[in-house]
Amino acid sequence: MHDREGEASGRRARGELESGVLATLWGAEEPLTARQVRDRLPGDLAYTTVLTILSRLYDKGMLVRHRAGRGYAYAPARDEATHTADQMHALLEHGSDREAVLSRFVSELSEEDEQLLHRLLSDQDSGQDPGRAGKEP
Repeated sequence: MHDREGEASGRRARGELESGVLATLWGAEEPLTARQVRDRLPGDLAYTTVLTILSRLYDKGMLVRHRAGRGYAYAPARDEATHTADQMHALLEHGSDREAVLSRFVSELSEEDEQLLHRLLSDQDSGQDPGRAGKEP
């Protein structure tokens, strides 16, 4: 009565929980305790479940923590853009045909994202910081 992703039993997959916890921490203005993370996540997760996810993310080097009372407060080790770019790069590295992967990726971009990518590549070629492209100082 359950599947690998846990959907039939109403449970979320670990990756989904990790993503939710990371999104919660990226959206916070300061480090959060496990209880604060749990209170900001949808659904009715057990405190111990959130604590386990936080511990796993910390062990993977994705979070930093510091003492907060008897427990810890957690914050992301990297910003969301860096994390996502690292994931995209890792996926590209594991593909057997890099050109085919990049070609498929580019062919499925929206017109707006394609224009953004062109601008970022142009800025990169001209020596500008692509992370600052189009942003006020």
